[in-house]
Amino acid sequence: MTIRNWIKFSINAILIGGLITGILGLFIRWNDVFADAFQTGQWGEFVAGFVWMVVVGATMSLIAQMGFFAYLTIHQFGMNMFRTLRLWNWVQLLIIAVVIFDLIVFRFAPNAETTGQAWLYAVLLIVLVATAVTTAYFKAKWTNKATFISALFFMIVVTTLEWLPALMVEAGNIDSWVTLLLFPFLSVNAYQLLVLPKYNAKSDEDRQKLEERRAARKAAAQPAAKKR
Repeated sequence: MTIRNWIKFSINAILIGGLITGILGLFIRWNDVFADAFQTGQWGEFVAGFVWMVVVGATMSLIAQMGFFAYLTIHQFGMNMFRTLRLWNWVQLLIIAVVIFDLIVFRFAPNAETTGQAWLYAVLLIVLVATAVTTAYFKAKWTNKATFISALFFMIVVTTLEWLPALMVEAGNIDSWVTLLLFPFLSVNAYQLLVLPKYNAKSDEDRQKLEERRAARKAAAQPAAKKR
């Protein structure tokens, strides 16, 4: 990917993460951040709260971008280690199962002190898996069927690793932060996975055009050199 296309790719990811977090923060963190300012008409504080949510989302986007490029390295390493894509896919499926088990048993279950919390964590898990399956489906459809398992692995395992700090927040804030921070990670990761081929193709086109311009300049310079 060329630097120009990488900058576009990164900025779009930051905007997605920021806007998703800002908009959802109005609902999920309403009582904690926005309610008092809204009721007292302190619109400066209200806007500042929204901007803060956008900044949080942009930061989560940067974490997601680091996770994505780290995964690309891990994927190549896994392919080289296990030699075949089929074996590497089985390993990825095993890791997916372990991560989901860890989420349920060691992350959600200890914090589900009420029925409402249990339902919340169940819904979040369903959102995570459903978004992962949907993204992997379109990734396989738009590129190559063999990418389905790898895309599923990235969307579940890497997203969970990025989400892990929110799962460790102390009781009292955990529900709102766990809920809020899942969505920027999912949206940015889905964006990166689905749109990267487009930017790679655009980079190839840009490099080809650059080579054509260089060749044209070189061809134009040769007759002038002969005249001299």
